[in-house]
Amino acid sequence: MKVTWRKEHLDVILVPASLFVMFGYHIFLLYRYKRYEHRTVIGHENHCKRVWVERMLKIQAVDRSIAVSVISSNLSAATTLSSICIVLSSLIGAWVGSNSRNIFKSSMIYGDTSESIISLKYVCLLACLIAAFASFFHSARCYVHACFLISMPDVNIPVEIIQKPVIQGSTFWAIGVRALHFAATFLFWVFGPIPMFASSVITAVLLHTLDKTNKPLHQFQPKQSNNLLKKAGQEINAANRVIEPQA
Repeated sequence: MKVTWRKEHLDVILVPASLFVMFGYHIFLLYRYKRYEHRTVIGHENHCKRVWVERMLKIQAVDRSIAVSVISSNLSAATTLSSICIVLSSLIGAWVGSNSRNIFKSSMIYGDTSESIISLKYVCLLACLIAAFASFFHSARCYVHACFLISMPDVNIPVEIIQKPVIQGSTFWAIGVRALHFAATFLFWVFGPIPMFASSVITAVLLHTLDKTNKPLHQFQPKQSNNLLKKAGQEINAANRVIEPQA
């Protein structure tokens, strides 16, 4: 029995291949982050944030306005992106319910243009946008909690208590951005399986270039001048304590 090639068969081959490329790369990135955190950009960023929180807790709570401003800027960015994602989801939902999607049944699209596949394309795109919205929403929640903790006066808070929501906010942010990358891949599927496969390969190559680093983790040490001043101040205080009993 001879099998006749049809353009609809291209979706069966290239769509799973595209998903394999995207999921395969992110599984590899997760493995690399768990085993060799210092070789990923995400690991470097988390290291810097941990040190930043540690340094900020060494100053008085009334002087931590710059820390609150930094966290608030991340909070604003997460809130903005979550709003954009939910708006795009609403637009896609309205688009699916209209007849304008018939323009994607054009003969110029080399692939399956059946009604069920078109609906599946929009469902996958919508799912990625909703996942991105949820991730950015939880990122904003973590940053709000970090703002409350880091601005709390007259209390001894362990560093790990504040580091945790800051790192969690950064993690949810990264997940939201990755969900948008998947959404972009599914968006290209609307125009056919070939653009989807090409975009997934290009995205994976670019992300691999941007996510890796060979630079060692920087050890943020206090400035030497500050140490000298602190040491001089301690010596002056010690001398004053010796002189006071004699007086």
